[in-house]
Amino acid sequence: MTNIPMEYYLVLSAFMFTVGVTGVLLRRNAIVVFMCIELMLNSANLALVTFSSYLGNPAGQVFVFFVMTVAAAEAAVGLAIIIAIFRNKLTVNIDEINIFKW
Repeated sequence: MTNIPMEYYLVLSAFMFTVGVTGVLLRRNAIVVFMCIELMLNSANLALVTFSSYLGNPAGQVFVFFVMTVAAAEAAVGLAIIIAIFRNKLTVNIDEINIFKW
């Protein structure tokens, strides 16, 4: 990892985060939005590991494990909610799901 400049990893991380934000803002499918959120979490993990490696401090890598744990729990709960909504509404289109509105 020392042969590749740090900027390359950060540019990749920024690109992944941008794709994730774009997907969340533009897509209407709940599953795709969910995957874009996971992409943003992984881009943050990549930046954390990059800084941790280049600074020689393992705290960032330990923090990534906590982020991965929270992401796994979030995935389990999120998919359960999406499945429950699909069973009730027979769609995962965000525009057609209005059960959370007043």
